[in-house]
Amino acid sequence: MDYTRISCDRPAEGVARITLTRTDKANAQDKAMLYELDHALVDAARDDDVRCIVLAAEGEHFSSGHDLRDDSELADFDGVTLWSGFDEPGQAGQMASEHEMYLGLCRRWRDLPKPVIAQVQGKCMAGGLMLVWPFDIVVASEDARFSDPTVAFGVNGVEYFAHVWELGHRKARELLFTGGELTAEECRTIGMVNHVVPRGELEAFTLDMAARIARRPLIGLRLAKLACNQSLDAQGYSTALQAAMGWQQVGHANARLVHGMPVDPAGAETIRREAKARD
Repeated sequence: MDYTRISCDRPAEGVARITLTRTDKANAQDKAMLYELDHALVDAARDDDVRCIVLAAEGEHFSSGHDLRDDSELADFDGVTLWSGFDEPGQAGQMASEHEMYLGLCRRWRDLPKPVIAQVQGKCMAGGLMLVWPFDIVVASEDARFSDPTVAFGVNGVEYFAHVWELGHRKARELLFTGGELTAEECRTIGMVNHVVPRGELEAFTLDMAARIARRPLIGLRLAKLACNQSLDAQGYSTALQAAMGWQQVGHANARLVHGMPVDPAGAETIRREAKARD
């Protein structure tokens, strides 16, 4: 695949790094970016010389979330799940699309049998969380900010609804209800972020950790990741994600009935106004 939204390199022995490069859009995710990322992750997963993967981003911000102006068709991409019917009318087509493109991709990445470190700077908004939460370790710069303001659109939150698991239910409720944001240090305190470092040290710190991980035997890393993931699943993690996707579809269906479109159109202006007030 010829990448246009990401780049790939091997900065250390045993380490593959994938970097988001759509800086002109603050690394907003269109379908092309998501499928390029999936392709690169699969490539690294199948490379026996790779033992650890880093997901980084160029520019001021890690990701501003979903690209709401993306008008490409999902049918133009090679799907990775068993869902189909993306062009079906009503809510059916959107349900299929979101199971494929959001929940399906994120669950696939979460089960990738190698450790993945997310290297985060600047804003990580809404869909940006879906490029962090499926992975294993999060290293953030001191200026990183995490938010999910999507309740303003009349839905329960972003499609990979791991909020309660990542933040604890009190902070998850606050983040969703207010549309506010959490600092990197706040996220470290509650366990969502592993380390917070100065912006200038972010790349070196992350790469050093990845290199340390890559010196472990791959079988041990795989078994440790399986054990961690299955421990979460024993507590209901995967079931909760699937159930929350149902509420996502209720929100979209309600907006179609009330507003004639899958989200509340006032949501975008609300989010922009509140973001400007914070800045």
